[in-house]
Amino acid sequence: MSSHEHPLGISFEFFPPNTEAGREKLLGVRDALAERKPRFFSVTYGAGGSTQARTAQTVRTVRECGIETAPHLSCIGSDKGALRELLQQYREEGIRSLVALRGDLPSGMGGIGELRYANELVEFIRQETGDHFNIAVAGYPESHPQAPSFERDLGNFARKAQAGANLAITQYFFNADAYFHFVERATRLGVEVPIIPGIMPITNYTKLARFSDACGADIPRWIRKQLEAYGDDSESIQAFGEDVVSRLCQRLLDGGAPGLHFYTLNQAQATLRILDNLA
Repeated sequence: MSSHEHPLGISFEFFPPNTEAGREKLLGVRDALAERKPRFFSVTYGAGGSTQARTAQTVRTVRECGIETAPHLSCIGSDKGALRELLQQYREEGIRSLVALRGDLPSGMGGIGELRYANELVEFIRQETGDHFNIAVAGYPESHPQAPSFERDLGNFARKAQAGANLAITQYFFNADAYFHFVERATRLGVEVPIIPGIMPITNYTKLARFSDACGADIPRWIRKQLEAYGDDSESIQAFGEDVVSRLCQRLLDGGAPGLHFYTLNQAQATLRILDNLA
């Protein structure tokens, strides 16, 4: 990436592993990706209380390599007291970055917590901790799956970006025009924070299709059809996926995207290959 100067550079997302083997593997993945000098790592957050502790534990492990690491913080199912304690804990540990999300509504769950939306969470973090944290929020170039309309979703995005966020990271997508359109519209609404595209390497069609249906990311028909045609030929899927996603990244960077945020799924190789392909 030497010929491009990206002020925000690259970042990588992990999820908390739930087995000893997964934890061991993540250390190797972290070290391989740390060599690319990312701006930060982030660690996701599942629904329910036990995973909050797993997020914090994973953040501690990932940070040991010296790269700034941002825990995901969700308002679903959390009250202000618990969030206040968590923010205090993260401050004491020297953490300077957070990803603030509404979080997913678990099915059948009654109360959703004292804070209902990500903009309220961002405001709460700022009230409690001032400028201590760099706060990232999420953006949905193809609209949040639960949003009634693109316009309403865009308004929600502008609200949380303007509530005190420092940057935004998008849901992954495979259509660069969707990203450029989203950025243009958000800018018109007065959003000034950098909007970093989220990138999902393609390594497994079944998993990708399941994820994409759940989170509202569109797999263009031509990509879907080609991946289906490869069947169980994982080598061809990976080679095609690498090519498609590398071209997408290059187009985003050439078009002015302020960095790339990779959803690694705790794997290093696919992401490293894509980075090697970029000019």
